Amino acid sequence: QVQLVESGGGLVQAGGSLRLSCVVSGFNISTYAMNWYRQAPGKKREFVAAITRAGNSAIYADSVKGRFIISRDNEKNTLYLQMNRLELEDTAVYICNAVGTSGIGVPQNYWGQGTQVTVSS
Repeated sequence: QVQLVESGGGLVQAGGSLRLSCVVSGFNISTYAMNWYRQAPGKKREFVAAITRAGNSAIYADSVKGRFIISRDNEKNTLYLQMNRLELEDTAVYICNAVGTSGIGVPQNYWGQGTQVTVSS
């Protein structure tokens, strides 16, 4: 059974930091590109960051560039998002996403349930 379980969210003051984790079970993430998205109340889901299968390259949304760092540990089947200098606008549910293909070449796109991040002034 495929599961992506995010954790690490919470309430933090502006300027603070949080580290999110996404623990994956049911497949090996080493063959999947991994992404973080977020969705604020009343807004569309938006891309936050992506990391390659080997973890040697990453891209970020302009709004988080220089503040957030995406990383992965393929041995632990886990994705991370280090969030620094948090701003009120970062308040959202943060969602883990995996994109790849199954062992028989079927495209797969898995999503977690998300973890709430609330930034207060």
